[in-house]
Amino acid sequence: MFRSYNTFTFDQGIFGWFYRILRPIEWLMTYVMVWCHKGLTLLGLKEGPGVAWALSVVLLVVFIRLLILPLFIKQMRSMQRMQALQPKLMKIQNKYKNKKDPASREALSRETMKLYQDNHANPASSCLPALIQSPVFATMFYVLSVVPFIAHGSHEPLGAFTRQVATEFEQTTFFGLRISDNFVTAQGAGKAVVVVFIALMCLAMFYSQFHNIRKNMPRASMEGQQYKMQKMMAYLFPVMYIFSGVAFPFAVLVYWLTNNLWTLGQTMFQVYHMPTPGSPAAEEKEKRDRRRENARRARKGLPSVEEEELARLKELEEEARKGGKRSRQREQPHRKRRKG
Repeated sequence: MFRSYNTFTFDQGIFGWFYRILRPIEWLMTYVMVWCHKGLTLLGLKEGPGVAWALSVVLLVVFIRLLILPLFIKQMRSMQRMQALQPKLMKIQNKYKNKKDPASREALSRETMKLYQDNHANPASSCLPALIQSPVFATMFYVLSVVPFIAHGSHEPLGAFTRQVATEFEQTTFFGLRISDNFVTAQGAGKAVVVVFIALMCLAMFYSQFHNIRKNMPRASMEGQQYKMQKMMAYLFPVMYIFSGVAFPFAVLVYWLTNNLWTLGQTMFQVYHMPTPGSPAAEEKEKRDRRRENARRARKGLPSVEEEELARLKELEEEARKGGKRSRQREQPHRKRRKG
C-alpha cells in the first residue's frame, strides 16, 4: 500500500516547536542507535538492513532506562512515602470535610503540610521524575518516526542518521515486517504481527499498573474515590494505545513494548523487594523475611524467631507475676531495739 512521505506531522505547529527544543537529545539518540548497531555487527550480526537495527532500538530503550534509573528510584521512594501517608491524610480530610469557612481551610492546609514535613514527603517529588522522563521518551518517539522520511529525502538528515543510514534502517525487516510499516501499510501476516505487538504492549502496561494497585497500596487506601480512579486509569490507559498503536511505525511498537516490559519488571521488583508499608506486598515480604531468618537460625542451631518471641513473652509474664506477688505481700513491722 502506498504511503506518503511528503510531510512529517511532528515538524508542524506546536509539535514542531516542541521537538526543535529537544533537538540536542534527538541528535544524541541517533548516535546511540548507530553505536549500538556497530557494536551488534562487531558481534557477528549482518551489516546493512537487518535485525541489528531492530535490536538497536531495544538497546536504546535499555540505555535510556538505565540512564534514568536514579530518577525512578527517587520517584518510587517518594510514592511509597505518599501511599503510606494516605490513611492519615484521609483522616485529616474527613476531619474538615464539611467545613468551608476560611479558618477550617487554613487548618486543613496547615495540618496537611505538617504531616508531609514530619514524614519528609513531598507530593511534587513523585511527579518531577516523570516530567523529566517524558521529553526523553517523546524524543525517542520522534527519532523512530522520522527515519522513513529521511530515507525518502523529504526530511533533512538528523544527527548520525544520514539518508544512507536511514535507508538501511527503513528497509530492515523484523518478524517478517518492515520496521517502518504500520498496521495500515503492513501486508498479510504483517498485520497479525502488529496486532500481537500492540496486545503485548497493552497487557504489559495494564499488568504493571494493576499489580502495583493490587499489591503495593496500603489496605486503608484501598477504598474511596481516589482508589476507584486509579483502578479506572489502569484499565483505560492500555485501551488508548490500542487505537494509537495502529498508526505507529513498527519500530515505535518495538520501542514501546520494550519500554513497557522494562516498566513491568521494575514494578514487580519494587513490589517484591521495596513494598509500601501496610500493603499486602509488605505483609508478604515480612513473612518471607521471617522464613529466611528461621532458615538461617536453623542452619546455625539457634532457636527460631517464634521460639525466641515465646521465650521472651514467658520471661515478661514471669517478671510480672513475681512483681505482683511482691506488691501483694504485706511487709511486717520491725520492733526497735532498746539501747542499754
